[in-house]
Amino acid sequence: MELFSAIISPEFLALAFLVAVVSGFVKGVVGFAMPTIFISGLSTFLSPELALAGLILPTVVTNGIQALRQGARAAWSSLIHYKLFLGVGAVMLVLSAQLVTMIPSNVLYVAIGLPVAVFTGVQLLGWNPTLPRRSGMVEAAVGAAAGFVAGLSGIWGPPTVLYLSAVNTPKQEQMRIQGVVFGLGAVMLLAAHLQSGVLRPDTVPFSAILILPALFGIWLGFKVQDRIDQAMFRKVTSWVLLLAGLNLIRRGLMG
Repeated sequence: MELFSAIISPEFLALAFLVAVVSGFVKGVVGFAMPTIFISGLSTFLSPELALAGLILPTVVTNGIQALRQGARAAWSSLIHYKLFLGVGAVMLVLSAQLVTMIPSNVLYVAIGLPVAVFTGVQLLGWNPTLPRRSGMVEAAVGAAAGFVAGLSGIWGPPTVLYLSAVNTPKQEQMRIQGVVFGLGAVMLLAAHLQSGVLRPDTVPFSAILILPALFGIWLGFKVQDRIDQAMFRKVTSWVLLLAGLNLIRRGLMG
């Protein structure tokens, strides 16, 4: 505990462990939402900078485990299968990142959260639209939208998950491709914050120690995810997406 006493009390460290377990559990069940839960939970009792530092290493590690759960060959196959989505998304991310200072973050949060909340809300009421599975035009368009949003806000999740759900991606494949997409984003976040100073000698140990409770959480989540069928997986995914959308709207309106 002495290692962290300069930046966090033992009581707050215990709370951070609990947040890591919960965020890992949700990620294990639906494959996303870990950063949202992490940053929302940690920032209630820690500074925003320390909360951001805390989530980085657990996010990198758990995404790697999620992507590789069926082996490296399956992960590579998913990467190739969605190369158009990922490639267009990466290009748009780089381009839109240049616009960060031009669009207020609160406007962006509402602009992302509102359609996500509305779309998933009507899905939960019984409307289940689907998209053609291998439409290159649709895949490129959604990849561009996801990349554009990610470059401005760092948020890949909602557009990506909405697309994968709309094309009826099988549960295991959806979990795997989400791990690949979010894992690449997490590595970029790691590199960015090694440069920004958020990750530094006094915050890296805090982020590193949260890996273990996050791993325990994702292990528990995988146990649940393995026991639910495709229909239940989609329903749980929609509920988590709805909460994520509402949280984005809240952040935008309160910002």
